Amino acid sequence: MFALEFMRNAYLAGSLISLVCGIVGVFVMARRLSFLTHTLSEIGFSGASFGIWIGIPPLNGMLFFTLLSAIFTGKLGKRKEQSDAATSAVSALFMGLGVLFLSLSNKNSSYATNILFGSIVGISSSEVYQIVFLALAVLFIMILLYRRLKFTSFDPEGAGIVYKHENILSILFLVILAMSVSISAQIVGSLLVFVLITLPAASAQNFCKSVFGEIVFSTILALIGTWLGLYLSYVTNWPVTFFIALFEAIVFVFSLAGKQIIQRI
Repeated sequence: MFALEFMRNAYLAGSLISLVCGIVGVFVMARRLSFLTHTLSEIGFSGASFGIWIGIPPLNGMLFFTLLSAIFTGKLGKRKEQSDAATSAVSALFMGLGVLFLSLSNKNSSYATNILFGSIVGISSSEVYQIVFLALAVLFIMILLYRRLKFTSFDPEGAGIVYKHENILSILFLVILAMSVSISAQIVGSLLVFVLITLPAASAQNFCKSVFGEIVFSTILALIGTWLGLYLSYVTNWPVTFFIALFEAIVFVFSLAGKQIIQRI
């Protein structure tokens, strides 16, 4: 299996993506940004389609669209009702634009399938280098901002008193989330990228009591899901996204059941 270059690329990229998702996902759940994560993945589909249409790498188009959307969303600040309404409208608009861009590019349906559901075969060496660079950049920023992000995510009221420019940090985190969504879509596809970001973190919440414990457990679950999904996809020729989503969903269900049992005891 590892004699094949595309499998080596997929495992390298998948491992780094899992590390990013495992860490970022914990803060996504704490900040209640699951819906926005799903929306950014749909915007990413539009961006990738736009990239194919104008002849640039899909990842570049995805980054451009998601980063702009993240900054725009962050500018809305705490206006929750406006943010939710805008997010819903933008989600529908960009899904439609994605279909339009693919249609204009005259590409066959396999392009749409790869963008929506990911493809382990479609990851080239140049894309791996880009994913590695972006993933390491995200991890580096998360390490630098860990203490402040932890404070603002898990104690927003206290952080609002201590930090005067909390919204700047929120926008920066949304930028990190946009980068995470873009690189994760290369493995699981834009349609289900939120699975790898939210489900491991949601399961970790049910198992762990500390933030650091959640990050470690979430990362482990993301890594196992990706590694297992890539292997089973190679063996069966079924979509890797299916196996990753199935594993993470099963673990989440068991985590809920385990939490309820512990609470009754």
